[in-house]
Amino acid sequence: MSAETTALAGVEHRPGAPKPDPILVADGVVRRFGGMTAVDVDHLEVQRGAITALIGPNGAGKTTLFNLLTGFDQPQEGRWSFEGRSLGGVSAARVSRSGMVRTFQLTKALSRMTVMENMRLGARDQPGENILAALVPPVWRSRERAITGKAEHLLERFKLLDKKDDFAGSLSGGQRKLLEMARALMSDPTMVMLDEPMAGVNPALTQSLLGHIQSLRDEGTTVLFVEHDMHMVRHISDWVAVMAEGRLVAEGPPTTVMADPAVVDAYLGAHHDTDLGDDSLLDDEYTHQLEAEERAEDERKDHR
Repeated sequence: MSAETTALAGVEHRPGAPKPDPILVADGVVRRFGGMTAVDVDHLEVQRGAITALIGPNGAGKTTLFNLLTGFDQPQEGRWSFEGRSLGGVSAARVSRSGMVRTFQLTKALSRMTVMENMRLGARDQPGENILAALVPPVWRSRERAITGKAEHLLERFKLLDKKDDFAGSLSGGQRKLLEMARALMSDPTMVMLDEPMAGVNPALTQSLLGHIQSLRDEGTTVLFVEHDMHMVRHISDWVAVMAEGRLVAEGPPTTVMADPAVVDAYLGAHHDTDLGDDSLLDDEYTHQLEAEERAEDERKDHR
C-alpha cells in the first residue's frame, strides 16, 4: 500500500469528504450558462501528494470545473483556495505561477514553434522577457542556458529529445500530449491538473504516459486528472471523485467508487445490475472516438 493510499485510508467514502492534508479546497462553486447549471459543487478537497481522478459521463461539468479552478473561467458563486491562498478572481497566469498548472483536452502546443521553443515558454523567471534586460545579454544568457538544460532533461525523460528541433505541429497526437505535460513541468509545479491525458493517444504511448503520471506523484507532485479510460483510473488513482450533472455524487478509492450505485446510475441510468468493472461498458464509445481521431491524424500525416 502506497503512502498516499495509507493517508486516505481513514477518509469517508462520500462526496465532499475532508482529507488529512488538502492542497486544493472548493466550496459552493456554481457556474451557470444561461438557464443551465454546468457546475454546482458544494465541497471538494484534493489530497496533497496523491493522484485523484475526476470522472463522470460526458457533460458532467468536469472540464468546466477545471476551467474555474485554474482561472480560465469565473463562477457566479463560490470560493476556492490552493495551499491556503484564495484563488477567486485570480487570472490563469497567476494561478500557474502559484504552482498549479494544467493541460487541456486539445493540446495547446504552438504548432509553428519548435519543440524546444515550446518547452522554453513553460519556464518561470526569464530575464530576457524584460525589455531592458533583453538588451544586456550577460543578464539573461546564463538563465537561458539553465532553461535549455532543464528542457533537454525533460524531453529526454519523455522520449522527445530527438524531436527538439522539429515543429510541434509535426508531432503525433500522443507526442503532443507528452510535450504539453513536459512543458507543464518546466515551472516546477506543486500540483498538475491533466484534462483527459489519454485522449487521442496511441496505445503504444499509453503505458509511457501512465508511468510519467505515477512518477509525478512519487516525486511529491499532486495530480488531479479528468479521464474516461476506466482502466487507467483503476490502475493509477489513489482516490476518485465522480461528477454527474454538475454535482459531486461520489468519492472513494477506485474499487469502492466503481461499485457505488450513484456512479452506476450516473453512467448507465437505472441499470444497477450492470458491472462497472467491465471496461467495455464505459470505454467502447470513447475508444471508437479515439480510433477515429487516430485515423484522421494518420491521414493528415500521409497527405504531407
